[in-house]
Amino acid sequence: MASTTDTEHEERAGEGGPTGRAARRRRGRGPRRIVAQAVSVFGELLITAGLVLGLFVAYSLWWTNVLADREADRQADKVRDNWARERVGPDGPGALDTRAGIGFLHVPAMGEGDVLVEKGTSMKVLNDGVAGYYTDPVKATLPTSGKKGNFSLAAHRDGHGAKFHDIDKIRKGDPIVFETKDTWYVYKTFAVLPETSKFNVKVLDAVPEESGRKKAGHYITLTTCTPVYTSRYRYVVWGELVRTEKVDGERTPPAELR
Repeated sequence: MASTTDTEHEERAGEGGPTGRAARRRRGRGPRRIVAQAVSVFGELLITAGLVLGLFVAYSLWWTNVLADREADRQADKVRDNWARERVGPDGPGALDTRAGIGFLHVPAMGEGDVLVEKGTSMKVLNDGVAGYYTDPVKATLPTSGKKGNFSLAAHRDGHGAKFHDIDKIRKGDPIVFETKDTWYVYKTFAVLPETSKFNVKVLDAVPEESGRKKAGHYITLTTCTPVYTSRYRYVVWGELVRTEKVDGERTPPAELR
């Protein structure tokens, strides 16, 4: 019987024997290992991106509120300190002190205490956790002027203090009160516009006809972005002055705030 040579054994191993199968397995592992490594790296990148996005959201919606509230409180304290030192301004009772703010907005329906009101509606102003009155594109009429017109205001709805976050809770008939050094201005909500273009500046007119009013009066307008966490549209609330009260020595708030 013919014997099998070593060379024949090697040929068989190379063609289909155990050694050949192992070699093929080793060759197959290479591409799979590369794919597995790529998937692992991609997964790690996704996790990192998720963490970064989460941190950004936390910063935008929580930490900016913390910072803005601190700054707003500091500025509010400064205003009230100024009022305490200057019971009567240089021009007599009712003089407007604008060094740190012109007064405080109180809206019980929104759950906010006193929202400092400053000049302007730029991000630099509003990011400090305050409300700002319009100087552009339509100039607000300040109630302290005694003139008829529209006291138009804006504030953030999310992040940076989010002072108007709950503006959608205001209903017709709800009070809106503006506090100055000498006077409480009590307004009554009469109209709400849940959504309008951010380019619709007519809502700020001295006579805001979209509110239903056709004649000059003493109006207040609150504006902010909507829906929440976007700036696509504007939410608008209108009120009309119903009375004023002089501030007493104890700064006793009007009945609407008790």
